[in-house]
This record gives sequence, structure tokens and C-alpha cells, in this order.
Amino acid sequence: MRHPILISLCIAGTVGLAGCNRNTDADVKRAMKSVNVIDESNLNDVMLTVGDPNESVSYFAKAVAENPDRIDLKRGLAKSLVRAKKPTEAAVLWAQIAASPEGTPDDQVQLADAYIRSNEWAKAEATLNTIPPTHETFERYRLEAMVADANKKWQKADSFYETAFGLTTKPAGVLNNWGYSKLTRGDYPGAEKLFAESLTYDGSVFTAKNNLVLARAAQRKYDMPIVNMTQEERSQLLYTAALSAIKQGDVTTGKGLLEDAVETSPRYFEQATRALEALNAQVAKG
Repeated sequence: MRHPILISLCIAGTVGLAGCNRNTDADVKRAMKSVNVIDESNLNDVMLTVGDPNESVSYFAKAVAENPDRIDLKRGLAKSLVRAKKPTEAAVLWAQIAASPEGTPDDQVQLADAYIRSNEWAKAEATLNTIPPTHETFERYRLEAMVADANKKWQKADSFYETAFGLTTKPAGVLNNWGYSKLTRGDYPGAEKLFAESLTYDGSVFTAKNNLVLARAAQRKYDMPIVNMTQEERSQLLYTAALSAIKQGDVTTGKGLLEDAVETSPRYFEQATRALEALNAQVAKG
């Protein structure tokens, strides 16, 4: 009499174990899917930052072809095209993304950026004008400032630069752009102040150092600013100051600066040597 009961218990146990196995398999599949998503996200991030730009384009182009409905992959491809210096192609894709049901104001900002990189300033301005005023981001106002600069609307440019400055924890770049804007307007003291401030946030940017020397030289201040610089950078900055001096008619000062540039870094900066030789030859001819 005990055997049927025992068999029933065994069958029940077997069914129960089978059910547990099915649940375990489903859990494993779900877990693996989650891991795959995480791995894919990590790979996407890598391709957008440290990967070779052209490899990134190929990676996301393939991913978009396999998953045409994935808006995140399209964004990855558009960003990769910008990194690969193909802004015209990127603009076409950003326009599609921005116009899609999943499009966001950030996508419109990216579209405006691609237009600017393609030298399509009118399209960039039109795109920025479609973005709701409530969308207040650093990138949006940085681009607004650049467009205002291009249109020589200086008051608006200053306002946008100031707003952008207040919306980022890394303002070195926007301060450098703002300073360059002041430089092109002929406001050399204002430009000098902004370049110097930019370098307090990131002292490694040579462009800002060179711009600072240009702004100072335009005021006939040819001595080197007090900023951190390598020997090679000092030679290049002396060369910049020298050319500015010569263009402004301060030839003797320019010659001295060229000599300093050659002495500072003769093995790094041959342009100063050639410029000095040309200047000496011109003086010799009278």
C-alpha cells in the first residue's frame, strides 16, 4: 500500500523540480539579457569616447542597420559622424532624429551644432529658434552665443556667453570662445581678461595661452604672461608676440622676441629661426 504513495510523491517531486528548472532557465535568460544590455551600453560609451572615430562610425552604422528602430543607436551614429569630422552627414541624421516622435530638444541642439560645424549658420540659427525657451542647457547657450557672434550681435553674444558660463562646471572652453569674440571686436583688454580667466580653470590649453599673448600684444604688451608653460610653448608664444610686434611696426622689439624664441627652444621651433633670418635679410637690403 505504501508503494503507490511513494511513487506519487516521487512524481510530484519530479514535476516540482522540473518546474524549478524552468523557472531557473527563465531567470538565467533574463539575467543574461540584462548583462548583454549592460555590455552593449558600455561598448557604446567606449565607441563614443575613446574609440577611433571611423571605427565608431562603422560600429554604429552596423548596429543601426541591424536595429533600425533603436533611436539610441542612431544618436550614437550621429555623434560618431561628428567626431569623424563628417558634420554634413551628421546633420542629415540629426534632422531625422529630431523630427522623429522620440526626438528631444537635446537632439535639436545637436542638429544646430552639426550645422555650425558644416558652416550652415542660417540653418543653425533657425534650428535654435525652434527650441523651447525652457530648455536651458550649457550646449544650447554656447551655440546661441556662437551664432550671435557670427551675426555680429555683440550684446546678445555677451548675454549668451554669460549664461553658458553659469551652466557648466568646466567653463574654460566657453571663456576662451568669449575672449576670442572680444578679440575680433577689438576689445583687447576684455579679451585678455577672459583668456586669463579661462586658463585659471584649465592651464593646459595652448590655444588660450596663444590667444592671451595675441590680446596682450595688440595692446603692445609683449612680455610673456605669468602662466604655466613648457619650453616649447614659451618659444611658440614668443614667436606669436614677435609677429604681432612686427605687424604693428615694432620691428626692433619683434626681432628681439624672435631671438628669444630661437634661444628658448631651437630644436623645437624652426619657424622662429626662419622668420629671424628673413627679417635680418630684409634689414640688410635696406
